[in-house]
Amino acid sequence: MAPITALSDDEATTSDPADPPAGVLGRWGATMAAHARWVFGVWLLVLLVLGAAAPSVFSALAGAGWQADGSESVQVRELAQQHFGGNSSAAVHVVVHSERDTVDGPAIRAVVGEIAALAGTDSRFAQVVPPQPGMSVSPDGHTGIVIVGAAADTDEMVRAVDEHKDALIALSGNGIEVYPTGASALWSDFNEANHDAMIKAELFSWPVTLTIMVLAFGSLVAAGLPLLLTIAGLVASAGGLVLLNQVTPISVWAMNFAMMFALALGIDYALFLVSRFRDSVREQGDDMRAAVAQTMDTAGKAVLLSGITVLVSLSAVLLVPAPAVRTMAVGIMLAVAFVLAATLTLLPAALGALGGRINAVSLPYARRQQHRSPVFARWGGFLQRHPWAVATGSLVVLVALAIPVVGLKVAMPSIGVVPADAPVRQGYELVQSQMGEGAPGILQIVAPADEARQAAAVAAQSPGITMVTPATPAADDSDFVLMQALPTVDPSADQMATIVDDLRDALPDGALVGGAPTENLDLQQALNDYFPLVVAVILVLGFLLLLVSLQAPLIALIGTVVSLLSTAAAFGVAKLIFQDGHLADLLGFTPQGFLDGWAPVFFFAMIFAIAMDYTVFLLATAKEHYERSGDPSTAQVDGMAHSGRIIFAAAAVMVAVFFTFALAEPLPPKEMGIILGVAVLLDAVLIRLTLLPALLRITGRAAWWTPSWLRRILPSISFSH
Repeated sequence: MAPITALSDDEATTSDPADPPAGVLGRWGATMAAHARWVFGVWLLVLLVLGAAAPSVFSALAGAGWQADGSESVQVRELAQQHFGGNSSAAVHVVVHSERDTVDGPAIRAVVGEIAALAGTDSRFAQVVPPQPGMSVSPDGHTGIVIVGAAADTDEMVRAVDEHKDALIALSGNGIEVYPTGASALWSDFNEANHDAMIKAELFSWPVTLTIMVLAFGSLVAAGLPLLLTIAGLVASAGGLVLLNQVTPISVWAMNFAMMFALALGIDYALFLVSRFRDSVREQGDDMRAAVAQTMDTAGKAVLLSGITVLVSLSAVLLVPAPAVRTMAVGIMLAVAFVLAATLTLLPAALGALGGRINAVSLPYARRQQHRSPVFARWGGFLQRHPWAVATGSLVVLVALAIPVVGLKVAMPSIGVVPADAPVRQGYELVQSQMGEGAPGILQIVAPADEARQAAAVAAQSPGITMVTPATPAADDSDFVLMQALPTVDPSADQMATIVDDLRDALPDGALVGGAPTENLDLQQALNDYFPLVVAVILVLGFLLLLVSLQAPLIALIGTVVSLLSTAAAFGVAKLIFQDGHLADLLGFTPQGFLDGWAPVFFFAMIFAIAMDYTVFLLATAKEHYERSGDPSTAQVDGMAHSGRIIFAAAAVMVAVFFTFALAEPLPPKEMGIILGVAVLLDAVLIRLTLLPALLRITGRAAWWTPSWLRRILPSISFSH
């Protein structure tokens, strides 16, 4: 193998065909290969620094943040926390129950005293309110709720429950049961269950992924390189999230999503580059510098544009005023940024160092494998001959799957998403059985003192409210009172939204309604309100990026529009499974009757990002061959022949990664895995490998046409070499 040396500017612009191309990414790739030791050293340093913080990622990140900033319910929580001893929605409700003893008996009073003593050891807990007859004691006197006030923000309260819930549960015994409940306890148990499920799914997905990669590449070295690259990106992003959490709270869900998304996209990017590099090695012989440069100047350009498209799509989610939703997007964006950085620096350095050894430890068929796939070349030819039939068939299937989305319902998760043996669910169900359906979802009303009587009278007469507690004056003598309103329905029931709306409409202007169920409703409303804006921003930015990348308005528009089809079809399938309950027995879950509330906003951005990822790969390859040949038919067939196998393998990896989450017991990761897995499957099979190339054939030369005025204002981007 020829020695790898750095390129000077003069060398980069020479006309010698053996030299690397003059493109920016080509020169960049050659530089990375020429300075491989420096690149490895820098990445080793980065991984050591960020890797030191990475192990604490799940314990360090925030556990709450599911709220609509600035909403009425958040105002109520803040007022309750400030003026009423922390008796807010973030307070911990410790349920104490005994079949034998009553709440006013010595046995339960002793347990209540131990709960208060434990709360006194942590400054995050505020005032402790023992069970109050008529308010927090069941009619039969055998169940009571100890309210442990919140003296910290919601994230710290979740951490406090994480640290003390075992000690609280350990107070059970001698016929007395103790269960920490309330919103903070719910998120504690919810995050724990989902974290365990995500880790199990990730561990299961790695060997499946490696198997698919070996089959796709036929070489253990070529297959292992993308996985090592992805691990580097994941470690860096985990450490980066821990450090970023020191500046602003980052939801623990950010890492959960980042792990899954980074694995899928990292392998996508590496597949595209490694496949192209193996072909370039055959073309360039021993000149590894030229092979790396050629790879980066063609496939590297598509990867860079794809990564930017993914980041732009996810950035639209930052518009939603919900900390957990925003930071989940930040987590994925950080992971994608690190994976993209590794793909554009570490991978070309590794490719240059490996050279022909990229095919080491190969299966027999791999030695005959060409970058241009004969199978997908034949499929491209079939699409050339039958474009209308293929396009019509694909559209019929996609539209049929998308039709159910019309009846889609969304809401924040119910208690059913927490495992049946979780303490918070056991306490929740106990309170319902002893105190009524609506008891776990008590509403809070904060009003000015001079409106207390009117507010109490109005609330007592409001539909769906069965009881209102007497007004409690503020502990700090401020001009507020706090009342609790008991609804007649379960907190996740459809009627709860109407009950809250009616109550808010009827109360005096100065009165505010909050409580955990109301925070969920306000968050859901914010998600619904911002969904059209997020979709519009993603579509516009996606179109503009494709336009800049491909320099052709028609195919950029087609690529954007067809990406909506896989998204709509995926949500249609999600409605049939998770709302209507089809396949529920097979998948092992109880349907809630709706899709989790963050799914439309968040999953739309993720699905669209993945769809555009494949769009860029396919159309960039087709554009490369159109620039070489000037023939749209050649571009369509060769574009499919050179990218089809990569898209198919990348989709197989993504589907395998996502579908492993279907094995999770908690519903949210199951929902996430199936929706994303179905979306990728539909997008790859029915759109990228079928509908989109058929539309290329139908539109012909018009697909690549650029008006002269547009050509003058767009930056010049070429994919040919």
